[in-house]
Amino acid sequence: MVAQILSADSLAMWASFAVIAIAIVLFATELVSLELVALGAIVVLMAIGLLAPEAGLEAEELLSGFSNPSLLTILALLVIGQALFQTDALGSLTKTFERLWPRHPQRVIPIVLIIAGVASAFINNTPVVVMFIPLLTAVAARRKLPTPKIMMPLSFISILGGMTTLIGSSTNLLAAGIAVGAGVKGLDFFAFTVPGSVMALVGGVYVLFVMPKLLPSAVNADGQEVQQRNLQFISEIRLYDSHPLVGEKTVAGMFPKITTMTVRAVIRGYHRYLPPFDDITLRTGDVLILAATREKLTDALKQWRAFDTPLKPGADEGTTDHGVVMCEALVQPGSRLINNGIDQRGFLAQHGCLILGVERRSRMPRESLSDIRLEAGDVLLIAGPADRINRMRGLQDIVVIEWSASELRPHRFAFRAQMVFLATVAAIATGFVPIVFAAIAGAFGMLATGCLNVRQATRAIDRRIILLVGSAIAMSGALEATGGAQLLADWAVGGLGNVTPSLVMAIIFIIVAILTNVLSNNATAVLFTPIAISTAQSLGVDPLPFVVAVILGANASFASPIGYQTNLLVMGPGHYRFKHYFIAGVPLILLVWITFSIVAPWYYGV
Repeated sequence: MVAQILSADSLAMWASFAVIAIAIVLFATELVSLELVALGAIVVLMAIGLLAPEAGLEAEELLSGFSNPSLLTILALLVIGQALFQTDALGSLTKTFERLWPRHPQRVIPIVLIIAGVASAFINNTPVVVMFIPLLTAVAARRKLPTPKIMMPLSFISILGGMTTLIGSSTNLLAAGIAVGAGVKGLDFFAFTVPGSVMALVGGVYVLFVMPKLLPSAVNADGQEVQQRNLQFISEIRLYDSHPLVGEKTVAGMFPKITTMTVRAVIRGYHRYLPPFDDITLRTGDVLILAATREKLTDALKQWRAFDTPLKPGADEGTTDHGVVMCEALVQPGSRLINNGIDQRGFLAQHGCLILGVERRSRMPRESLSDIRLEAGDVLLIAGPADRINRMRGLQDIVVIEWSASELRPHRFAFRAQMVFLATVAAIATGFVPIVFAAIAGAFGMLATGCLNVRQATRAIDRRIILLVGSAIAMSGALEATGGAQLLADWAVGGLGNVTPSLVMAIIFIIVAILTNVLSNNATAVLFTPIAISTAQSLGVDPLPFVVAVILGANASFASPIGYQTNLLVMGPGHYRFKHYFIAGVPLILLVWITFSIVAPWYYGV
């Protein structure tokens, strides 16, 4: 045994084990950036392959993860989701959910998650997550709900739902196919529905009510927790013919269609009406002075189709990109704008942009923007074409705040985005074409129809996901090529001894659950299904419950983003780090393991 361990052929295997162990520790502790760890793991594995050519660690195989269809599928789906969010394509559906509980909008999230979990039992859970990510993103954005507390629960509850039927996930079908080929009987559609449903129910309670407390409230692109900004801008809206607010009447001193913003004044000619408003009907030409957060003001302007046409007719001729960039700019001390009102026409003519509002922390004026005398420290909310915003970065009178820039697409692209999205989901759900083809075609459709520009599409692609998937596939391939994966499996079941079959099932489940978060779940299922069958035969019992232990254990991919592709899908929208999956996922793995260990032996009579 010692000679085998120290043989030249096995040195590459133990070196691969060391690389994987160090990488996992660094991923979890974040002592080094994820990107550096991922690249470093690949470089070291390639070096091992050069020093030990007989190990089979070819550079082409180690780098194959970057062209893996699963990775390309995830990146394409992120682009599609970004297009849906930018065009507000799910706005009407989001409002439908909002109207269900207008006073308690947070109740919408658990209902949507439960629907996603139930749907995952009958549809592969990957397209279910694809459908619900943009919907939950829109609901969270409208109601100021923290996205990090929503996205990971969506992935986890869809995985739990996929545990209940044979078609819930690709892992189920793969392991079942191997088992049936080996002669295992009884693996029908509902073979593990009872234990899977109990696990999904117990896990669902944790996901809905406990897990959100373990996740950050708000994180930035680097995964660091940040505080929400709720400062308000003073803005003015002039009502034109056919504006949605024309004809709006006051009820109890307020305007029913303007509930998310505060109406500071209504200016009609030389008259100024102040709240509470008594028996006023809005007319064409009225000017509304509003106080609202940036998000609420943006939502209202999109609803009123303020961004559907270019800001300046004839500007930027020859371009087909009519997207609008919104940013914030600080008025510097010594600026020529200080003590002057806002000259919209002059600002538009000079810079090609509009000033939508002014943020002032000292007081909330009721004047129109042209009458507000700017002060040093005021923050302007500016909207304009991307190239015009870039030109403003060199101005001395104002400082464009870099992190504040966000891009908006005209609302008229929403229908196009909806059609592309529905076609993509239908192709994935029906299996008419491979999922990678449907996803890439959908991303191309979003770009070709103008729902998204190339710049926005590239921003939707998370480099962490690319490097994480590439390194994970390289590490998994290294274990398989050097024999490390088979050695782990042999050791795992070889030391069971003369224990009861029910305990053997529980041990197989937890071993598979641990390894599925390091290797891919499909690879783990393929590796352990034959081992589970042979173990059951040696114990003289029915192999079906042992195969079920492998299937359900391989689905318990909650502790890392590389465990399952739905975890990777929500990593970008939720701005998660590796540690977030570990903190929230490990308790869930233990919970479903305990549940399985109690329910499965009783149900199968083992």
